[in-house]
Amino acid sequence: MTKKLVFQNLCNGIVSSERTFFRPILMHFIARYADGNYAKFASDYRFLVEANLRALGDFDVDMVGLISDPYRETSAFGARIEYIPEGVPRCLDLVIKNVEDIRNLQRPDVYKCERTLDRILAAGLLSKQTNGDVPIIGWIEGPLAEACDLAGIEQFMMMLMMDPDIANLLLDKCMLTAKDFAKAQIEAGCDVIGMGDAICSQIDPVTYDVFVKERHREIISFIHACGAKVKMHICGDITHLLPSMKDLGIDILDIDWQIDPQYAFEIMGPDVIRCGNIDPRFVMDKSSEEIYSTCKLLCDNEKGRKFILSAGCEIIVTTPHENLMAMRKASL
Repeated sequence: MTKKLVFQNLCNGIVSSERTFFRPILMHFIARYADGNYAKFASDYRFLVEANLRALGDFDVDMVGLISDPYRETSAFGARIEYIPEGVPRCLDLVIKNVEDIRNLQRPDVYKCERTLDRILAAGLLSKQTNGDVPIIGWIEGPLAEACDLAGIEQFMMMLMMDPDIANLLLDKCMLTAKDFAKAQIEAGCDVIGMGDAICSQIDPVTYDVFVKERHREIISFIHACGAKVKMHICGDITHLLPSMKDLGIDILDIDWQIDPQYAFEIMGPDVIRCGNIDPRFVMDKSSEEIYSTCKLLCDNEKGRKFILSAGCEIIVTTPHENLMAMRKASL
């Protein structure tokens, strides 16, 4: 049975009794593993695909993905990006400096902007290279994260409180581009769209409900209408937001290491696939034997449930290779 069929079964509630689905977030780690660097991984779709295929072959991951950095859409909106050989790309300037910048912000064509097109091309090449047999996760920025990328975190958080109408205008523009970018990746071959909205872990439930929740719902519904699943990724502790998120229609929810998996199951219900939630520092620092035991216990606790074994966030670049393999072995 192909990995895609196993994934489809998992989505439909047919959970394998023989192995736990395995998909850690891999970026800088696989860039270096494939004898390259982060700059190449984030700027050249061919190398991003090559690195994912190396991880697929050597670590037997169950999905491949296009995640690389948060500035694809930001670049399409006009920001200058600097590539760092051994670090995440840097955004060199804020696109939004005042209210007029928001009013004048144009909807970019994701096919004509270099960095968004690069990810779309990666989707097509990965689909071709895997013969459609492996689930591919595309990636977009959530509306709050993108608004903060464009205007700056402190500035946009103040805007939410001081000028909610103009904040809503920027959030809506970010949402439209998120939908455009998701649709393009789905049409290129993605089965799942990851939506990263990390800054949401830093806001309270009321702010989430007022400014973000319905935009998340709209994006999720749109992705479903395009024929793909949704993987929600919010770095950090979102325990306080789970009650608000439970009815959004999320297919896969990443849970970071601070979140109790059992509590997430109780709140989100049995139909949502939870993905996590080993501390990436634990995976980097501990022995392969300790990692195997911890991951094995987690997998055993999740038997019969919709669950994907992963770290809570990205596998750290200096993680020993045998430690990642210990996670894979624990899932078998």
